[in-house]
Amino acid sequence: MRTTWCSASVLVSLTVLLWATPTAVSQPRIEEPKSRSQSQPVTFEADCRIVVEGSRATAYCHNPYPETDRVQLHVECERWWDVDADSAPVSIGPAGYAELAERCWKEIREVWVSHRPQ
Repeated sequence: MRTTWCSASVLVSLTVLLWATPTAVSQPRIEEPKSRSQSQPVTFEADCRIVVEGSRATAYCHNPYPETDRVQLHVECERWWDVDADSAPVSIGPAGYAELAERCWKEIREVWVSHRPQ
């Protein structure tokens, strides 16, 4: 079989085209979610919604789990002279509900709820 100039140029063009085509770029490896080991207990934390109105913060917590959860509201004030506030810890039993409220004299910088199983 004879190779003509036309078929040779097509073969060269295909070779150059395939050679110049970018290959698949390696993507960063996506971590698989790690399953809980036998040593880590399953935590049941109450669902809390935090509302900030001016210098007052309120957390509305509901515990839909069968275990008791001990929640505490923490408020960090914006001004250096304003004292940060922590509410008293409250135990919320299964299907229980609690409201926690604290305030600053002026502005609030940060608010969060901590959970501790009982």
